[in-house]
Amino acid sequence: MKRENNGKMRIIPLGGLEKIGMNITAFEYEDSIIVVDCGLSFPEEDMLGIDLVIPDVTYLKDNIQKVKGFVITHGHEDHIGALPYVLRELNLPIYATKLTMGIIEKKLTEHNLLRSTRRKVVRHGQSINLGQFRIEFIKTNHSIQDAAALAIYSPAGIVVHTGDFKVDYTPVYGDAIDLQRFAEIGKKGVLALMSDSTNAERPGFTQSERTVGITFDHVFAEHKDTRIIIATFASNVDRVQQIINTACKYDRKVVVEGRSMVNIIQVAQELGYLNVPDKTLIEIDQLKNYPPEKTVLITTGSQGESMAALSRMAADVHKKVTIMPGDTIIFSSNPIPGNEKSVSKVINELTAKGANVIFQDAHVSGHACQEELKLIYSLVKPKYAIPVHGEYRHLKANAGIARMLGIPKDNIFILKSGNVLEVSEKEAKVVDNVHTGEILVDGLGVGDVGNIVLRDRQHLAEDGIMIVVLTLEKGRNQLLAGPDIVSRGFVYVRESESLMEEARKVLTDAVEDCLTHQRNADWSKIKLVIRDTMNDFIWKRTKRRPMILPIIMDV
Repeated sequence: MKRENNGKMRIIPLGGLEKIGMNITAFEYEDSIIVVDCGLSFPEEDMLGIDLVIPDVTYLKDNIQKVKGFVITHGHEDHIGALPYVLRELNLPIYATKLTMGIIEKKLTEHNLLRSTRRKVVRHGQSINLGQFRIEFIKTNHSIQDAAALAIYSPAGIVVHTGDFKVDYTPVYGDAIDLQRFAEIGKKGVLALMSDSTNAERPGFTQSERTVGITFDHVFAEHKDTRIIIATFASNVDRVQQIINTACKYDRKVVVEGRSMVNIIQVAQELGYLNVPDKTLIEIDQLKNYPPEKTVLITTGSQGESMAALSRMAADVHKKVTIMPGDTIIFSSNPIPGNEKSVSKVINELTAKGANVIFQDAHVSGHACQEELKLIYSLVKPKYAIPVHGEYRHLKANAGIARMLGIPKDNIFILKSGNVLEVSEKEAKVVDNVHTGEILVDGLGVGDVGNIVLRDRQHLAEDGIMIVVLTLEKGRNQLLAGPDIVSRGFVYVRESESLMEEARKVLTDAVEDCLTHQRNADWSKIKLVIRDTMNDFIWKRTKRRPMILPIIMDV
């Protein structure tokens, strides 16, 4: 594909910058748009009752006639989790590698979208043509199998998107990252490199996944007479493989617990990414047929999530597994930023039950540290650097590496979600902003809880609510009954009867005053009087501001 100097490619991140999660980026050239990844993120602490957060894809909806499809780098939730929600509005084909597609199909089946969604499995080294773009999938390593980097060819030039990656020369399954291909593409001349910034602050190299296998071996050898429970990420198939290998070596049966874990292991086994010797896996109900020292549990909940299997075990509410004194529990993961407290809580609960908790050396990251990032920059030799995937400080650290390797400061772009970056051989600059945002998923409702509802939830959570009920006679505007005050989450009524009594008096006076002086006072006026009177009174007496909800009935 020859380069023309007039053409400009537009790169538009619709999510995934500023934080880890919700990755989705649009690439646009003339009449073609392709979308790389479509992930979700988990709610922040102040998003009360929210289950998931997905990206706002208004820009794609407005340009639907240009959009050719979703190209997915790998099968983690922060890259595929929003697909079932977004596909309902944008029925587009999906292109992904074998295991990634297997995991996506499992999701689509749950949401009844499998039959209506076009899908194509792409092998590493293969290319697909979508409109003005050709996209080549390049083999990389990550904490889930079948991760791919993308070389995106367009008339404006080549953009390389690393996806989430690390350089692992000795992976547990399959081949090492295809560094040769990165170098070959680098020789052709690369316009821009978008690279994973998650570990950009960490010096050195990320260790090989195999080192964890060695740790497991030591732990199993040292704890031959206890049950072993290992918590890890459901998606880390290689980690599960190493646990199974070690369990076989020490003649233990393996139980898999946690819905996401069972799902992914099933997909990985069916597609041949997980090799489980016969009779190794047993159902959780069969645990009682084996002595504890002959069993291993692989479970979800390494992040302290309250509903995950390990947390339920720690809190004694798991139906089938009770933690015993002497159990050995391995945390095979690092806390994701923000989860440290919940992880610490689970570790304390487990330790209090007499379990022996291990978390040293039982995890390696799936993301590239500084030396690997330098390697990729040196092979690809991009004209422009666009750090992606991480909080601002991670992007900044990645930009620092690019700077160190001689990329001019003006050619490094730390973007925000919604920025439109126009790139061509001549120049690159942010030319526009498109609408982006977060859509909150609560139960089956998608987007029906917005900022105002969240603000109310916060208000209710922090200050409680007081409901004032009164009955007026229609036409004569006379107070027939009430005002009665019901309070929830404000004060315990039985112990505050005098406060409530006083509030009723103050309210009665205010309402009657309002009714006598304004014979035709409308209800909104009366409600306003109730709100103001209550707010003033409660604030003076308690220095709190509960939500006041007046209810007027007429007879």
